[in-house]
Order: sequence, then C-alpha cells, then structure tokens
Amino acid sequence: MARVLFINGGSEGHINPTIGVVQELIARGEEVVYFTIEAFRERIEKTGATVRTFDDQKFIKAFISGGRNYLSERINGLLHTADIIIPSVLEQIQGEHFDYIIHDSMFGCGRLLSQILKLPAINSCTSFAQTEISFERMLEHLSQNIPTEIAKRINNDFQNLTTKIKEKYGVEITSPYEVFCNPAPLTIVYTTREFQPFGETFDETYKFVGPSISSRLTQENFDLTTIKGKSPIYISLGTVFNQAIDFYKLCFKAFGNTDHTVVMSIGKKVQISDLGNIPKNFIVKNYVPQTEVLKHSKLFITHGGMNSTHEGLYYEVPLIVIPQSADQPFVAQRVANIGAGINLSMHSLSADQLRETADQILHNPSFLKAVGNISESFQKSGGYHQAVDEIFECKSKYDI
Repeated sequence: MARVLFINGGSEGHINPTIGVVQELIARGEEVVYFTIEAFRERIEKTGATVRTFDDQKFIKAFISGGRNYLSERINGLLHTADIIIPSVLEQIQGEHFDYIIHDSMFGCGRLLSQILKLPAINSCTSFAQTEISFERMLEHLSQNIPTEIAKRINNDFQNLTTKIKEKYGVEITSPYEVFCNPAPLTIVYTTREFQPFGETFDETYKFVGPSISSRLTQENFDLTTIKGKSPIYISLGTVFNQAIDFYKLCFKAFGNTDHTVVMSIGKKVQISDLGNIPKNFIVKNYVPQTEVLKHSKLFITHGGMNSTHEGLYYEVPLIVIPQSADQPFVAQRVANIGAGINLSMHSLSADQLRETADQILHNPSFLKAVGNISESFQKSGGYHQAVDEIFECKSKYDI
C-alpha cells in the first residue's frame, strides 16, 4: 500500500472526474490524503479518502490579484496563490510520509509541491491537454492583443514572482507552461484522443483514459419516473456561470407549451420563484442528477463545460452548446467539428433561433450518428478504471 497526496482546486469540473479515481485507488489498497476546499469535504470523504482543506477565500483573492483580463495575468494569479497553498499543505502534512503526488493540471501549486516534497508526480488533466509547443503558440497568439506597456508589466510581474518562489521554496520555474499546465512524467487526460484536438500529437506520457464518470456521492431529490419514456430536452449551464434568469425565460419562450418535456437545472444561486410562470411541460430544479437525466434525454442544451459535454456525449445525447467562459468556446467548437452538436452564442441568442436549432438537431440523423461514434470511443476507453491502471503502471516503472 502506498500513501498518495492528492492536490486539487475547488470547482466541480476539476473535482468530479477524480471521484472515481480516488475510490478505485482506495479499493486497490492505496491510502489517499486529498487537499481541496471545505465545500467538497463530504463528497471526497465518502470515497474513503482523508480530506484536508485550504482557505478558498484567500486562494481566490490571491488568484484574482494577478489580473483577469489576459491569460498571462491569470498565470501570474496562480503564482500569487503559492504563499496561500504551499505553507498550508506543508504545515498540515508535517512529519508524514507520502509515496507519490497526484495534482490537478490547472492548479498552479501542484508541480511546485511535487518538487518541494521531491515526490514522483502524476498530472490530472480535466480539460483538453496542452503540449508545451501548443500552449506557447496559444499564449503567443493571445498576447498579440495586449498593449505593450501592459505586456511589459505582466512579464515583469512573472519574473518577480518566479524569483521570489525560487528564493522562498528552492524551486525554479522556467516557463508559464509549467505554471498553467503542471507537466509531469505521467498526465492522465479524462477524454479520448478522438475528442482531444490534435490528439495524435501527444506522446505516451499522456494517457487518454476517457471520461471519468462515477457516482457524485451527493443527495439528490429528483423523481426520475416523471421523465421515463418522455425523452426530455435537458438544459443546464453548469454550476458556476448559471445566474442567467433571462436565458431561462428565453427557454420558456422557445419550448413552453410544446410537445417537448423539458428538464431545466438552474443552480443554487437562482430562486425558482424568480422565473415567474413556469410552463406546464417544464420541470425546473435547482439541482438534478445530471447523468441520470441524460440517460433519458434526446437533446442537451449546455454551457460546454468538459464534464457536462463528456457526460452528454457518453450517453449519446446530441448537444446545443452555448459557451459562457474559460475553455468552453474550445469545447463548443470541438463538438461542432465532430458533428455532435451546434455551437450558439448567448449574446445574440433568440427564442426562435434556439427552437429552430433544436428542431434541426432532432430531425437530422447525422447528429445522432456522430454522437454514437464518439460515445463508442468514450465507453471503450476505460475511464477511472483505466486511469488507475495507468497510475499503477507508472508506480511499477518508478519503483514506487
């Protein structure tokens, strides 16, 4: 049995794919100590892992202090979090032994901690993967829009932050790629090479295990008998950028009083009473068991988060993707490129456009065919079972 130090941030999209991995690691005899924020304590503890937490408010404040307008500012924001995360983790594990570390790919201190602790590292990638070359090209492209004086300030901040981290923790950072992507000898990617853009360009240190879909280990109050046999349209904007009352009302206008049964999840930040009159063919909840609803759905209208997109495609549900932020525009474009759905813009969206797009997808068999193909690749890939197989093979290789 080995002791595993698992380091992750505090969002559903990064936590959920790891649930099955942690359960499987523990089932195979590993002991897991999992660092995240307090909000996920109960969910992680149900896997059998020991949970330790860091202060999410201090983390967010430090992250935002780097700036929000450009990717290079967000990279500096991740460096600002080092003095929040690293001392907290080191203090809480003082005197303990660990055999290896698994860290999230976009949680800036994972790679730093692996070097400070001199532990073999495994990278957990819940988004599309990036090679150093592809990341540098993307950063260079995005940096073209930054005014010269601001770019100079951002670069100076990066140099000052990396110098301070080297002085304080003895770890050298040579590139923004190391901060934003946390490269390691093994990177577990929770998609397939078929869905990953330019999947053929990644070497064997990247293991594409497919979507890691497991029980969310949360209490859910939803009567699935209300939708069985009705093939509903399912609508959700995820758990972060979901305060969209105007969008929800637009959905009422698009699909209200039609022959469609519609299930709509609005998140915990919006009150159902804020939506006014709800059409009789709508089931509106603050939270629904998404994977269970998708098993019965004929269309998924989504924000295009990686988790939601993977789950929809896994259960062979075509998508309308309306990206909100982060990597969602890239995910939406990938869905459109493989023919599994249509990408729409929230900015110009009308009820007529949404209804007509839904009709287009529901009456064109090419979308179902494309979804079936990608679903097959997902279901053959192994998910969290394959992820743990790869982790154990890595352990064997490095004699852990």
